[in-house]
This record gives sequence, C-alpha cells and structure tokens, in this order.
Amino acid sequence: MIERAAWPLMGGLATVLVVASLVGQILRVVVAHRQAHPLIDNLNRRIAAWWVIVSVFGLAVLAGQAGITLLFALASFAALREFIMAGRPVGAPRGRLLAGMLLAIALQYALAASGEALLFALGLPSVLLVGVVAGRRRASCAANARQAPLASGLLICVYAISHIPALLALPSTDGPGKVYLLAFLIVVVQASDVLQYVWGKLVGRRPIAPRISPGKTLAGTLGGILSASLLGACLSSLTPFAPGKAALLALLITLLGFAGSLFLSASKRQRGIKDWGSLLPGHGGMLDRLDSLWLPAPVYYYLLRAL
Repeated sequence: MIERAAWPLMGGLATVLVVASLVGQILRVVVAHRQAHPLIDNLNRRIAAWWVIVSVFGLAVLAGQAGITLLFALASFAALREFIMAGRPVGAPRGRLLAGMLLAIALQYALAASGEALLFALGLPSVLLVGVVAGRRRASCAANARQAPLASGLLICVYAISHIPALLALPSTDGPGKVYLLAFLIVVVQASDVLQYVWGKLVGRRPIAPRISPGKTLAGTLGGILSASLLGACLSSLTPFAPGKAALLALLITLLGFAGSLFLSASKRQRGIKDWGSLLPGHGGMLDRLDSLWLPAPVYYYLLRAL
C-alpha cells in the first residue's frame, strides 16, 4: 500500500526541514544579530512555508492515491486561477469559466487515477484542439485572445501537473515504489530550485537571462542543477536505477525544470508581475512552486512508462 511509504518518506523530509530551520535560525542570530535582514528573513519565511507544504503532502500520502490525486487537483485549480487572472483587473473566475475549469480538472485527474494511459494522454489536448478550432471559426479575434490564456493554462497547470499523481497508476511498480518515484521527482526539482537560489546568493554574479529573470545567475543555475543531480544519485534507492542513471535522470528533469520556470518567468514579465500570487509566504503563488514541475513531469512519466 502507498500509505506504508508515508512514514519513512515524511521522516526524511522532516529531518531535512529541521536542519534547514536550525541553519536559518543560526544565520538569523550570527549574521543578522536578530535584526531585520531581507535575505535571511526571506529564507526563514520559505522554510516555514515548506513545513506547511510538507505537512499537507504527508497527510495526502497517508490518504493514499485518492489523497495525492485530490491534493494535486486542488493545486492545479489554484495555479490555473493564478495563470488566468494574474495581472488582470478582474475578480475570481465565475459562471461558465469556473464550471469549465472545475470540469476539466475533475476529468483530467479522474483519468490520471484510472490508469487509462491513452485517454489520459490524449483526452484534454484533444478537447482543447477541437475547442480552439471551433472557436476560431465563430469567434472574433478579441474573443480568441481571451481564450488563449485559458487553453495555455489548462495545458500547463492541469494537463502537465496531472502527470505527477499519474505516476501512482504506473502498471510496473508496486504502491510504495510508486510514491517513492513521485517523491524523487518532487524532491529533486524543488531541491534544484532551492540550491539555485542559495548558489546564486553565494557566488552568483552574471545573470543568465537578465531580461526574463534577473535574479537567476549563471553560477547559481549551474550550481543548483549539478548539486540536485548529485542529490538524485544519493536518492537512487527511491528509483529502479543505479546511482549513475539516477543522476542522469535528475540532470534531465532539473534542466527541464529550469526551462519551464524560465518560460513562466517570461510570461510574468510580459504581464508585468513579480509573482503569480501570494498564497505561499516567501514563495509567491501556487504556480510559483509548480513552475519548475510542469515541464519535467510529463517527460518523467512517459520515460518511466517506456522503461
């Protein structure tokens, strides 16, 4: 059962967070002398938010496949709402838009949990393709422009992210093994984000994409990706691969994570916003935490399915 994997998995994550919390408090005392320090204060806010994220994730794992699927469905809804509404002077989605969002998420995540690989892979993209073609025949250019963010958001926030809980429906792995595969993806990608941030603050000088994401540096990006790839080798026991292959897999998903994050950073820049939202203190919105997962998740899923 998937639930059997919860306690050792959460124990490992809690250990990491305890160490991070201690480091954050030591930095607060030694470097900041208990006074306001933007960098250290931001680090401690991020760590506090991670405690909440990991706790919610742990409860979802304890609830089994249904809990994990529901968790990511809710995350997709929050991210999709942010993607559609960010930078726009309008309120929450209502009426047909809200109903369409909920229906698309419910259907996609039901397919993710079902194990019906073909329907899961083609269902939502096929519906969107038919909708776009039909819409262009009868709608104005202005209406098409309004519909474009919804279609893009569904592909990024719903279709791509739904491949994470779909890992639990892979046919060739037992329950605990599946949740460890899911954990490998999330831990490596999120660790890459954190390590890119740390390396960037320590030794980063030259921006890697100054017009898109000025905070990302060449040294920070390389240091974070390589460190996360090494972490992937250390976590090879979570996968069916030897440490060398696990490191290569981690390198692939961290590179894809960086590309996905950069793509959404460009979208934020185009809309004139810094964060997608304020749901997670120190992190921004839900999509700010999923921005480096949406691109590697489908690749990771289909790669594992092919092996």
